[in-house]
Amino acid sequence: MNTEILNNLKMIAETARDFAEVNIRPHIMEWDESQTFPVDLFHKLGEMGFMGIIIPEEYGGSGLGYHEYVTILDEISQVDPSIGLSVAAHNSLCTNHIYEFGNEEQRKKWLPKLASGQVIGAWGLTEHNTGSDAGGMSTTAIKDGDEWIINGAKNFITHAISGDIAVVMTRTGEKGAPNNSTAFVLEKGMPGFTSGKKENKLGMRASETAELIFDNVRIPDSHRLGEVGDGFKQAMKILDGGRISIAALSLGIARGAYKAALKYAQERHQFGKSISSFQAVNFMLADMATEIDAAELLIQRASELKNNKQKMTKEGAMAKLYASEACVRIANNALQIFGGYGYTKDFPAEKYYRDSKLCTIGEGTSEIQRLVIGREITR
Repeated sequence: MNTEILNNLKMIAETARDFAEVNIRPHIMEWDESQTFPVDLFHKLGEMGFMGIIIPEEYGGSGLGYHEYVTILDEISQVDPSIGLSVAAHNSLCTNHIYEFGNEEQRKKWLPKLASGQVIGAWGLTEHNTGSDAGGMSTTAIKDGDEWIINGAKNFITHAISGDIAVVMTRTGEKGAPNNSTAFVLEKGMPGFTSGKKENKLGMRASETAELIFDNVRIPDSHRLGEVGDGFKQAMKILDGGRISIAALSLGIARGAYKAALKYAQERHQFGKSISSFQAVNFMLADMATEIDAAELLIQRASELKNNKQKMTKEGAMAKLYASEACVRIANNALQIFGGYGYTKDFPAEKYYRDSKLCTIGEGTSEIQRLVIGREITR
């Protein structure tokens, strides 16, 4: 990267860091313990331009690229990964899906509200009985004149309760058939469109996760994104970019856990010296720092390809796979360095540890990333 880009990224990082320190850090454990999704915070994030980071300015977005997007997610996630996750889901999934596959009328209708943080977005693919096997989804959309009737439910959906707009993948063909899925935009308040059970989660507890329920929801054909049958193809393209966001989230968790562990190791003294000077701890810190740099480089490569509109399926999957698994290892080692204190909620290590695991599951498990990578390298 040239000096101008690096200086710009440094300025963006400082802005995101300052925002997180003032608006997020004081409330971390309060939100975590009560599983509070702080809706007002996301309106403030919208005012900062963080809810439409990769959306062009003509639609109310910030018009930034993926390097800037990664930087913002990294800084926010170092402070609270839950908030980083929700920012990622809003930007990469719902908002970006409408931008990538919506027509001009649809973009102008929904993107300014989403990009400004005036409304919060959700994205529905996963169901109770279909995770990676999305071709077998049970949620259906049946054409009825100029309208569609949607029935079914989605599970593990970020912002399912508080979200105002949802992009939902439905089945418009037979189960297992090719091109059997179509995407629609639904708005809260539509008759029959409701939310269900809120999940009581191990980590990421301030990021709301719940069901979306569709009971004979009638929507006009103007809410269809793209062609009938293209929903699954669209979703896979959206997940390509979404993997960068989860990799960035993982990077933030890893960096936050590492910084906390390094500070503690330098301050904690045993046998007359800091524990960071003991080889066992020093080697753990060395491995953590190395893995963070490796993850960052993989993310930068995928981001550069994405910015240049080049194919990055393999590179995005590699970045997501490595960064997510590295963040789990780093969070685990950070907790180990804190020792007994790491197991208490008075210190930050346990929360990074709990939050980290989601990164190897969400937006495609590690096993799915290996499947994607393996398929790409053996074509």
